[in-house]
Amino acid sequence: MNKLLLVVLVALSLNGFAQQKELEWHTDVNKAIKISTEKGKPLFFFFTGSDWCGWCKRLVKEVFIKPEFAAWATKNVVLVELDFPRRTKLPEATQKQNRELGQMFGVRGYPSIWFVTPEVTAGKVNFNKLGSQGYVAGGPKAWIAGANKILKK
Repeated sequence: MNKLLLVVLVALSLNGFAQQKELEWHTDVNKAIKISTEKGKPLFFFFTGSDWCGWCKRLVKEVFIKPEFAAWATKNVVLVELDFPRRTKLPEATQKQNRELGQMFGVRGYPSIWFVTPEVTAGKVNFNKLGSQGYVAGGPKAWIAGANKILKK
């Protein structure tokens, strides 16, 4: 009986891991805007230097890959990665998009995260800036608490 119970518990826990959906990070802002307006969720712009920025890598490792962040992000935002790599070549259109958004939001350092809501009027997009946040020490709980203050949750 104990062995059967153990087998059932292991099977259920493996099934739970298999069902955890990996977070979807968009790189096409127009697609993310469409999803944001359909779902009524703000955009989460993550300005990063994925292959060279130590603080960006630390934020990903300490917060963005944790289950607490995944649950929070899935419920609250549409994730958009705006990357400025040094060793990886991005498509020209993606580089242009990221560069323009970096200028629009005055990004001077990495990581920078902006929470925005898009407003589409007559084919033109305006971003309402809700607030920004960078690296926050203390893991997902501390980072999410700061993000919730910005989102007024």
